[in-house]
Amino acid sequence: MAIPMPKQQDIRRLDRQGVSRSEIARRPDVDRATVARYADMDDMTPKPPMDRRRGSKIDPYAALVDEWLEADRMLPRRQRHTARRVHDRLRAETGYDGEYTTTPGYVRRWREANRSGSDGYGELVRAPGVAQIDFGVAKARIAGGLVDDHCLVVTFPRSNMRYAASLPGENAECLCHGPVEVFGHIGGVPPVIVMDNATGAGRRNARGEVTPAAVFDAFLARHRIDARFCNPYSGWGKGAVENAVGFLRRNLMVPPLEAETHAQLGRIMLDRCDALAASSRHYRRGTAIGDVFGEDRAALMPLPSTTFDPIRWESRRADQYGQIDIDSNRYLAGAALHGRTLLAAIRWDGGGCLIVCVWD
Repeated sequence: MAIPMPKQQDIRRLDRQGVSRSEIARRPDVDRATVARYADMDDMTPKPPMDRRRGSKIDPYAALVDEWLEADRMLPRRQRHTARRVHDRLRAETGYDGEYTTTPGYVRRWREANRSGSDGYGELVRAPGVAQIDFGVAKARIAGGLVDDHCLVVTFPRSNMRYAASLPGENAECLCHGPVEVFGHIGGVPPVIVMDNATGAGRRNARGEVTPAAVFDAFLARHRIDARFCNPYSGWGKGAVENAVGFLRRNLMVPPLEAETHAQLGRIMLDRCDALAASSRHYRRGTAIGDVFGEDRAALMPLPSTTFDPIRWESRRADQYGQIDIDSNRYLAGAALHGRTLLAAIRWDGGGCLIVCVWD
C-alpha cells in the first residue's frame, strides 16, 4: 500500500525517535506491515510513476486508430487527426460508445511512443544578414476608407529586427515591391531570404520544388539574392517572421494607421519600426534591437545602382467598350481601341496599368 510522502516521513521520524512500531501502527490508515516497510527502507529515491491504466473501451479499436495516426505522418500537420476528430470518427464509423475523455489519453500515448528523432526542437543558427519574409493582414485607413492592408514583413532573426511595408495585395508585383522599399530604407540587400511559396512567389510542384514567378525571378536576379523556400506547413522554418507578423500587428497597427496612399503608409511604418527597435530589448542579449541589428547590417550586400521596378506584362484584347480585364480588375484603354490587342504593364499599386503598345 502506497501512502503519501508526509506519512512516510512521520513513520521514519517516529521510528528514529524510538517510538515503538506497534504505537506508530495505532495511527489512522497505517498498519504494522506499512510501518515496517517504510521504517526499514534504505532507498527513498523517487521512482517513475507506473502506468496503472486499466483496459478501456478504446482498446478493441486501437489498431484502427493506430492506422489513422500512422497515415497522418504523410500529411501536413494542420491536416492531421486531433483527438476530437479520432473520437468523432470512431463514433461515426464503428460501434465505439466510449466517452471522449478516453481518446486524448490514447492519442497522446501513441504520439509519445511513436515520436521520431526529427520531432524534437533545436535552436536555429541565426546567420547575420539572413532575412525571413511573409505577409500579414491588418486594417488600415487609406484615403479615409478602412481597408485590408497586406503588410509584407521582413525580419532578421539574428537581431530580431522587424520591418513592414504597406501593400494592397499579395501578388508577385507586391511581393517584389515590399522588399525593395525595406532594402532602400536600411541601405542594403540580405544575401539570403527564407520564405514559403506565398501567393505570387511561384508554384510548388508535387515534389516540393518551387518555380518562381517571372517577375519574382527577375527581382532575385537583380539583387543577387538566394531565396530558400521552406515547407509552408512547418512554422519553425520561418518562425521568426511569423512571430514578427503578430508583434507588428499588435504594436504597430493598433489603432489602425492612416495615410493617403499605401506608399505613404509604408514610409510611416518603416519609421515606426525603427522606433520600436530602439525601445525594444533583444530577448537574449538584453541590449536594444537596433544596436544588435548592426551585425546584420554589416552582412548586407550593396544596393543595386538602379531601383528595381516590378512590372508584369500582359497581352489582352479590349472589349467593345475599350476595356481590358486583368486579375479581376477592369482597365479602360479607350473606346477607340475596342477590339485591338493591347500590351499592358501591371505594377504593384493595382492602379498602374499602362497601355504601352497596340497590336492589330
